[in-house]
Amino acid sequence: MPQSDDTAPRAETEAAGAPAAAPEPAPAAGAHDGDGPLIRFERVVKRFGDNVVLRELDFNVEAGERVTLIGPSGSGKTTILRLLMTLETVNGGVIWVNGDPLSHMRKGERLVPANERHQRQVRRKIGMVFQQFNLFPNMSVRRNITEAPVHSLGVSREEADQRAEELLEMVGLGDKIDEHPTRLSGGQQQRVAIARALAMRPEILLLDEVTSALDPELVAGVLDVLREIARTTDITMLAVTHEMGFARDVSHRVLMFDEGQIVEEGPPEQIFGEPREERTRSFLHAVLESG
Repeated sequence: MPQSDDTAPRAETEAAGAPAAAPEPAPAAGAHDGDGPLIRFERVVKRFGDNVVLRELDFNVEAGERVTLIGPSGSGKTTILRLLMTLETVNGGVIWVNGDPLSHMRKGERLVPANERHQRQVRRKIGMVFQQFNLFPNMSVRRNITEAPVHSLGVSREEADQRAEELLEMVGLGDKIDEHPTRLSGGQQQRVAIARALAMRPEILLLDEVTSALDPELVAGVLDVLREIARTTDITMLAVTHEMGFARDVSHRVLMFDEGQIVEEGPPEQIFGEPREERTRSFLHAVLESG
């Protein structure tokens, strides 16, 4: 069966294979100097077998912008996040992060499929919080948060510990630093996962249906943490969610997806208040009615 964009994400540390896209001419020197969009998808195609999930997708996210992707299951939303984390590979087009190609790398005057080392270097700007928490059950909360900064960024253990304490206070779990994840509720585990992502000091935070695995009474606490992050930081956010109230509260821009393409986009007050497209209206009606 073709894989859909709602397939449960693999572990955060999983590396993707080399992109299958054919080499393309590189832009002229100086065309990408970091002054343009922080994220740019340029005619990106993604297929799973015969199922085309993204169809020559073009879209940008500016630095500091908070963008929410909405739409039915299987419309390509989560695939966008997984491509940015290099958990999937493009079949066509190019993904750029802060002016650097992520899906490809420069070889002379051409772009060629990126190797793992190049992807890892560019991906360091990106953090992701998954549907499932993906915490290491055999490690304390402290170690779950500090291991990656110590081993990937070369941060001292003392600095990593201090950062972990600050982040856990921010997400309301300062007293849980030496607990193990198995002793925490699902909502607490997801807040630890948010702290872990922020510990890497990313420029971009990806959120993939972060409340979908939680009991309803735990959702509000996680969303409140994310609202506070949006209110108090200038981090760029790209979120996939069915929580329309959250999308309305935190987004600068909302993109409605269907069948691998953007059907409509605009500020949340327009998308939720006066959607122009019938597909957007029908989707929102179904989601809000079911909620």
